[in-house]
Parts: sequence; C-alpha cells; structure tokens
Amino acid sequence: MQLEKNQKLLFIGDSVTDCEREKPEGEGLFQALGNGYVSIVNAFLQANYPELGIRVVNKGISGNKVRELKERWQEDVIDQSPDWLTIMIGINDVWRQFDTPFIPDHHVDMEEYKNTLNELVSEAKAVTGTIVLMTPYYIEANPNDQMRATMDKYGRAVKQIADKHHTIFIDTQAAFNKLLENLYPAAIAWDRVHPNETGHTVLAKAFLNEIGFDWKK
Repeated sequence: MQLEKNQKLLFIGDSVTDCEREKPEGEGLFQALGNGYVSIVNAFLQANYPELGIRVVNKGISGNKVRELKERWQEDVIDQSPDWLTIMIGINDVWRQFDTPFIPDHHVDMEEYKNTLNELVSEAKAVTGTIVLMTPYYIEANPNDQMRATMDKYGRAVKQIADKHHTIFIDTQAAFNKLLENLYPAAIAWDRVHPNETGHTVLAKAFLNEIGFDWKK
C-alpha cells in the first residue's frame, strides 16, 4: 500500500464527503469523521494497518462548489500540510445548473470549474506529498440523461487536471456504473447524488483499491 507510517490523509469536498462530520475539525472520536466513505476508509485502514497510525481528517462541507473550496483552501488544506490530499468536488457545480436553472449566480460553468480546480491543485502541490482527484458523479445509468452527461464532462475535466499534475485519478462514475448493472439508482441514492451505505462503500473501495490496499492482510 502507498500510505506510509504516521501520514496524514485529508479528504475535502461537499456533502458526500462531509456526511455530518465534526466541525470545525473533522477527526477524532464519536463519528467525528462523519458517516460516509471517509469513515469507511478510516475504519479499513485502522483494521488492516493499525501499525501505520494513519491520521485521517475530513474537511468536507455540505453544499460546497469549487468556489467555496477556493475560499477556505488556505485554512483547510494549505495550513494543514497533509501528506495526502484527496479532492472530490463538482457535484454541486453541476447540480445547481439543473435544480436552480434560473439562478445563474449559483452555477459554475466548465471554464471556472477547470481553472479553479487547476489553481487549487497547483497550490496544494507545494505542501502535500500525494494528491488524489476523484470525479464528481451522478448515479444514473443512462449516459444520455442531461445531468449525467454534464457530470461526465466535468469528470473528464478532472481527468485532464490529474494528467497535467500527475496526480492519482479515481473515476467514481465508472465505479457506480458497474454497480448500476444490477441495482436501480434509487437503491443506492434516493436523489441519485447522496448515497446510502452501499454507495459510500463503493467510493471507499474505489479509493482504497487505487492506493494498493491489501484486502487479504
């Protein structure tokens, strides 16, 4: 596995990352990491690799778009100096274009999204060892669905930025697509965005598989 002894692993994003984590510092006891994929990742790391003493921090905030990440980047990422930084942002950047179509101030178009995410990754490279970029997703099997198609475009933008900066890249949409071969979207997320335990486990597995987690350890 790529994580090393005593490293700090910080996750940042929106409500899918947040999942009722402790504020302002999402780490510690009593579900401080929330009840989503971040806590699942932490549980597997502690169960399989207790000797490494990995410190997991959750900095997700519900409703965030890439704009809000930029506003809090110094405090929640740069000042934390994590050894590993995992970013999953973009769902709200797309969703607001569909659920509030007549409020353009809430929308983040592709150019702003790409430029801002690229800027944040560039800044983070100076203080963190490894960066992981996870795509936004929409739990919908039909790739021609308007919101799913738009989300896929933003996911491809994440891939371009990951390639540019040589970061680890995780295609969360692909992970959900595999699940959707057998499950209807409502069985994973009532609104096709906020997943249940099954969906959060999919996200946790996608992350752990990418960093070489040994499931037989």
